[in-house]
Amino acid sequence: MFSGNAIKTVLLLGVLTGLLLLIGDLLGGRGGMLIAFVFAIIMNFGSYWFSDRIALAMGGAREVSYQEAPELHELVAEVAQLSGMPMPRVAIVPADAPNAFATGRDPNHAVVAVTTGILRLLDRRELRGVLAHELGHVRNRDILVSAIAATIAGAITMLAHMAQWGLMFGGYGRRDDRESGGGMLGALLMVILAPIAALIIQMAISRSREYGADETGARTVHDPEALASALEKLDAYSRRIPLPVNPAVSSLFIVKPLTGDALANLFSTHPPTAERIARLRQMAYSGRY
Repeated sequence: MFSGNAIKTVLLLGVLTGLLLLIGDLLGGRGGMLIAFVFAIIMNFGSYWFSDRIALAMGGAREVSYQEAPELHELVAEVAQLSGMPMPRVAIVPADAPNAFATGRDPNHAVVAVTTGILRLLDRRELRGVLAHELGHVRNRDILVSAIAATIAGAITMLAHMAQWGLMFGGYGRRDDRESGGGMLGALLMVILAPIAALIIQMAISRSREYGADETGARTVHDPEALASALEKLDAYSRRIPLPVNPAVSSLFIVKPLTGDALANLFSTHPPTAERIARLRQMAYSGRY
């Protein structure tokens, strides 16, 4: 029996793929749709097998050995044991901004990364809560879904930009509507709407899964207040010290690493931190964890 979140995720990823195919049709008719379909398969395959390497590189993280960070390795091992997972690889991002993320297609290929800033800011109990949240993402298979969603959404945006250049040079007014997949008007709508639609769908996937990882992490260490306290600190410091990472991986971090204007916040991949904290404190108050 599939959960509501699993069904929703499959539907959203299906819509993302459908948008990619529609843009391919608008750019090149049936041939363009076929190319977009092949492109989607390649991207999904690449996201599945190489998501950890891609995310670490784009997040600026470097794997560290036990000798380089013994206390961090020991804490990760403790949380992994509580989660019933194999010991993941450990990485550090050399940045003052306090943050963390996890990546990997499944628990056997997981990596958890933290910034040097978060190691200085949080105490052991709070950091334990953060690590439990990140391993909760891996345990729930969120990382793979987010990586695929980000890849397809990025491709949609790229193809829409290609359509924009085609419109600038008059490439969509010379062919029959049946061949071009809808003519200039359809291509123009795709240029405007496709990147926005892709971003909204990716945002919906990421936001729902943050709440799930918060709950999973809190139940793993039996301490919702530890993660709530950590989120308060991380939210306050991230506003003052932004982490300039590639936007494609911003959804992987525990708090939004990029600061921006009101429009950027409207399309944030993260739910409001205050709401996450409130939910965790309600868990702590109820004692059901």
